[in-house]
Amino acid sequence: MPSSPQIVLITGASSGIGRASALRFAGNGAVVVLVARGRESLEAAAAEARAAGAADAVVCPADVIDAEAVQAVVDGVVARFGRIDVVVHSAQVMAYGRIEEVPREVYERVVDTALHGTANVARSVLPVYRRQEEGHLVVVSSLLAQVATPLMGSYIAAKWGQLGLVRTLQQEVRDVPGIAISAVACGGVNTPIYYQGASYMGSTGRPPPPVYSPERVARRILGVVDRPRRYVHAGFLNPLVVAGFRLLPGVYDALVGPLLRTFAVARDEVGPTEGNVFGSSPETNAAHGRWRSL
Repeated sequence: MPSSPQIVLITGASSGIGRASALRFAGNGAVVVLVARGRESLEAAAAEARAAGAADAVVCPADVIDAEAVQAVVDGVVARFGRIDVVVHSAQVMAYGRIEEVPREVYERVVDTALHGTANVARSVLPVYRRQEEGHLVVVSSLLAQVATPLMGSYIAAKWGQLGLVRTLQQEVRDVPGIAISAVACGGVNTPIYYQGASYMGSTGRPPPPVYSPERVARRILGVVDRPRRYVHAGFLNPLVVAGFRLLPGVYDALVGPLLRTFAVARDEVGPTEGNVFGSSPETNAAHGRWRSL
């Protein structure tokens, strides 16, 4: 452990993987800077982090698609603590429905959150890392950054673009050996994002099996911080699914729709909804969703 606590900035910290990661870093005595759109849920997450052992828990409401807000958060952290050691970028929203059924503005916000949100975080954080000559950026990616399914086109476009950006960033920081950029690709995870998202398919979503706990993903994130790697999976079936998509595309395309409707669509009925795409949902923000997990 370092002689002084790690300074860890986490986006998407009010819910799901971001919130679980904050608690995990807090348990190691880090200073956690919690970033998300809604103050109410961030304050609750900060209280949990302090109880878990955080050296400090700082609440910074901001939307990652607002470049000026992201820059203000980063500047404030550096001014207060002198450095940033780790950034976990977990902010994401989701929308379900066929491409022609998802409203344009919803589709674009999902893509913007992943793609432009990641770029905004990188633009603000990497100059700090270059001055420090060290630092780690961990981007929470997805199995759906390497495969495709029906009914999730905006999220898949978002995550494919985000992973391409991550690969470019990894190439661009090779001149500073102390900077590490990692992507952690999740499969199904027991978080609220599936029923918080926008839906235009008549139902909400649910995580496909095997369903990991957010704490298990958080452990994976801390693992790549301790031992930097460029890309790791958090889902033991992920490599098999990717292989099927690449090697047997006809078989994959025939099976993916029925399997998605069976295992990744909830048995409920909802009308068209924007969900939390355009704003925080404090009443449903939490580390965990509704499902059993590994």
